[in-house]
Amino acid sequence: MRGIPTIVNKFLYLASQSPRRRQLLEQLGVAYELLLPGPDEDAEALEAVLPGEAPARYVQRVTGLKLDAALHRLKARGLARAPVLCSDTTVALGRRIFGKPLDAQDAQRMLGELSGQTHRVLTAVAIGTERKREAALSVSRVRFAALSARDIRDYVASGEQVGKAGAYAVQGRAAAHISHISGSYSGIMGLPMYETAQLLLNFGF
Repeated sequence: MRGIPTIVNKFLYLASQSPRRRQLLEQLGVAYELLLPGPDEDAEALEAVLPGEAPARYVQRVTGLKLDAALHRLKARGLARAPVLCSDTTVALGRRIFGKPLDAQDAQRMLGELSGQTHRVLTAVAIGTERKREAALSVSRVRFAALSARDIRDYVASGEQVGKAGAYAVQGRAAAHISHISGSYSGIMGLPMYETAQLLLNFGF
């Protein structure tokens, strides 16, 4: 019957170690299996920023590289075929990209620079198979209130900034210092729900 899409996929592979992305995908009611990098893969190397690279270009390129690597992983492991979902999030102040902090000192530097400023959070999501792939980009804006040196030290001492782009988690303690958000809250968390749902529809979910 015309107008009614045929559901051809019962599950997908999530190529992400982020518990937040797992949680958001579960909210959409999509069955998934994890497809994580093996010890022989240097996943962090994929996130290197190229000289002069714009934030939007960066996050979309990295997501594409993650999808390439995940599809190769799927084939190499001889797993059942199913679409693969990848995503990447970065924080940008102007054209400056704030990735995951290297250590506590780096996290303090990032938060100090974001203090009292409005920055962008860009999350790219891509779903693909060997023959088809589609991607989307979510851009949101977040404003931090002015942070004192103590605010920053206390937050970093909590450890919540570890592994987070821009050195903070919007769903955690950092929320007490965020005065305004414009855009996709789930996108800021790491997986924009609307854009992801639209991509899933195109893959038979």
